[in-house]
Amino acid sequence: MTLNLGKKPLKPAPRPESAEPAQTARELQARLGREKVLLELAQRRNYSYDGIAMGVTPTLVVLPTSTAEVVEVVRFANRVGLPLVARGAASGLSGGAVPVQESIVVSFTRMTGLQIDPQARLATVQPGVVTLQISEQARPYGLCYPPDPASFRTSTIGGNLAENAGGPMCFKKGVTGDYVVELEFVDYSGAVHRLRREAYDLVGLLVGSEGTLGLITEARLRLEPIPRYTRTLMAIFSEVGQAAEAVSEAIAAGAVPSKLEFMDNGCINAVEDYLKLGLPRQAAAILLVDTDGDDPVVVEEELAWVAEACQKHGASVRIAQNSAESEALWKARRSISPAIGAIKPKRLNEDIAVPRSSLPEVVRAVEALGRQYGLRVVQFGHIGDGNLHPNVLYDPKADAEEKVWELLHEIARVALRHGGVLSGEHGIGLMKRDFMREAVDPTTLEALRRVKVAFDPEHRLNPGKVLPEANSQAH
Repeated sequence: MTLNLGKKPLKPAPRPESAEPAQTARELQARLGREKVLLELAQRRNYSYDGIAMGVTPTLVVLPTSTAEVVEVVRFANRVGLPLVARGAASGLSGGAVPVQESIVVSFTRMTGLQIDPQARLATVQPGVVTLQISEQARPYGLCYPPDPASFRTSTIGGNLAENAGGPMCFKKGVTGDYVVELEFVDYSGAVHRLRREAYDLVGLLVGSEGTLGLITEARLRLEPIPRYTRTLMAIFSEVGQAAEAVSEAIAAGAVPSKLEFMDNGCINAVEDYLKLGLPRQAAAILLVDTDGDDPVVVEEELAWVAEACQKHGASVRIAQNSAESEALWKARRSISPAIGAIKPKRLNEDIAVPRSSLPEVVRAVEALGRQYGLRVVQFGHIGDGNLHPNVLYDPKADAEEKVWELLHEIARVALRHGGVLSGEHGIGLMKRDFMREAVDPTTLEALRRVKVAFDPEHRLNPGKVLPEANSQAH
């Protein structure tokens, strides 16, 4: 693997012979403005990482404010022979926004245009818009934007589009790609395209492509009415697999919760240490569940189905009595990532997704692997659609990094053996690129490479991500 997790930086590849001198970059700076083209080393270093990995310091960083400026940057990159790496809020957890060689980082954080069309129930957004802002601006019209990744207060819509992000509401409401009506993107040559969901649905291909096929500069997103009623419960389990069994049973009974989230004992105690919310420290696992809708009878009925299924599998159930209690429970879920960061100096985040019928076996197998390897593993995730986030927590001074990677690989294999996939929402990026050899058969992998070449014939868009090289070896 080329992923760097805090040791030596990735070794830069040599700059192509066609690269022009630094003076050309200063000409770009003069055209776009000094504040939009960063050349100083101290500035550029701030754009060499994402939420999980440290990469190569980019050759320069550009912060465009319009599609026209993105076009100019792409054409400049072609002239000087440098690749392009798109970057949003850098909250990603797969190394997807990390440069692996001398590159131009295109940071979209200043492209923050946002317009709400309440009659059409659409939002037109630029990639730098923070995800939560869409719902905030839609709320006065009784509308919301359902995709809600845990980082929705900081992550940007461009990154959500790049990873096809989900969130607690993904089971009932769907993920980012389900809400995209139209996309604007700039291709490898600097040409601008507008895509709608028709013919070959190229929108669906761009969403989740992690910046390897084009630079998304605008999206039109579908909005939904805010449900009139919401109820919340917490189910407390003494064994981790029972929580997964209860999920399958509740859904089989007909419940379609708007949120259905899972936290194991490690997460529970980490969040309790962090926030002191009164979570049950002795529980092996908890489920957090919302049901919602416009008919209070249906909302209560669904909540009862979930409660019954959880109790059948040994859980005690607490129902939130008001919005403050509900908000406290969901604050616990959204605080897992910062909370577990205090347990060990380093962590690596898995993002497997498996069929719901396999959930009990998978969560038990992951728990057993942590014991087998003698490493701290915590699990949480959007269990309603089978998306789990096992995190391996470790200390680089005490734990061999190779052992950590071996455990991660075994967790990925658990998902694959049960008919699952490597990533539910965090993307492949650098972290799982080499695992793709086991996840995808050679014929399909070659077809994916041909798609990449069709969109990016010179391999200038986010190189080194998603697809392993044809002659590379697995990690």
